[in-house]
Amino acid sequence: MRRTSALALAAVLVGGATPVVTAPASAAEAAPIGFASVTALGQSGTTGGAGGPEVTVSTAADFTTAIKADGPRVVRVQGMITLAAGMYDVSSDKTVIGVGANSGITGGGLNIGLPVSSVTTPPANAVHNVIIRNLVFRNASDDSINVQMFSHHVWIDHNDLSTGKDGLIDIKRGSSYVTVSWNHTHHHTKNMLLGHDDGNAAQDTGHLKVTYHHNFFDRTPQRNPRTRFGNPVHVFNNYYIANSDTGVACQNKSGCWVEGNYFENVEEPMTNSYAGPKGSIVERDNVYVNSGKPVVGGSVEDPRGYYAYTLDTPANVKTLVTQGAGTGKI
Repeated sequence: MRRTSALALAAVLVGGATPVVTAPASAAEAAPIGFASVTALGQSGTTGGAGGPEVTVSTAADFTTAIKADGPRVVRVQGMITLAAGMYDVSSDKTVIGVGANSGITGGGLNIGLPVSSVTTPPANAVHNVIIRNLVFRNASDDSINVQMFSHHVWIDHNDLSTGKDGLIDIKRGSSYVTVSWNHTHHHTKNMLLGHDDGNAAQDTGHLKVTYHHNFFDRTPQRNPRTRFGNPVHVFNNYYIANSDTGVACQNKSGCWVEGNYFENVEEPMTNSYAGPKGSIVERDNVYVNSGKPVVGGSVEDPRGYYAYTLDTPANVKTLVTQGAGTGKI
């Protein structure tokens, strides 16, 4: 089930699209929409720890043990857990989910992926089938969430992330089939990076297929997201407010399909020439309120070639996302 519009508002569209009034809001999605739903690389969608034991943790020791255990497992996080500085590995077939609206981690971050190496072919033991949901992330010593080394089928949904040292959600080194949805990011500059380096074509080309939808990019100046190599990168129905540098920055052979978003007070809503080699952007049916003009061009694969989805009416996105993104909503 997908979440549908909470209010029937008049549509304000660019490009003359016909507005569609959608039904009242339903519960949050039970399964991901977008690339995390695709059957690929031997994995049918993203189910996380379904079918495995469920454990509730409230201490750093129990948390770090549970998220790296072998086999499927649902790890329920109770309260805020303080971790020592560093990144903590999450193994395949895990659901890590907060209890209530105020559970999560502070001090450290989550790493979904094997150690960094120079391999250019997805390894058989790549980390896969991971769900990170309904967690508060604060004051990470590095990234809040890092996905790397050909990890695939990852769903990052309904989290509240801020004040980390580096990226809040970074996806890199050949990772793919990821959905980032309904997250609230705020009080942070380097928001979301897709592809870490212009020189990493050997690992990244043909990978980095990611869907970003219904996220609340709340005064995050840049990397909303910033992309390299991935094509298509699907950015739809997100709400952007007061992003002082740029919204979507699509660079270095990446292709971004940007549609149905709501940009408010954003200096440069999207660009394919932010820094370094250019990327490509297809722009459709976005709302611009007190915002600059999009800088677009080039060709991008249509994400409908990979999965089905339905857009919420763009004019409704501000209300939908501010009411529905973040923790305590599932």
